[in-house]
Amino acid sequence: MTFYDYSVKNNKNEDVSMKDFAGKVVLVVNTATGLRLYPTVQRLRRHV
Repeated sequence: MTFYDYSVKNNKNEDVSMKDFAGKVVLVVNTATGLRLYPTVQRLRRHV
């Protein structure tokens, strides 16, 4: 499997295929809400 074989849910609970991002720069942040990094991720979301 490659990155483009995956899909995720967006904030409207709709499926989004990673194929939609082919040829674009993608930043993937994998963290949980209970981690100390969560406030940093929230700040990052405001800039995306």
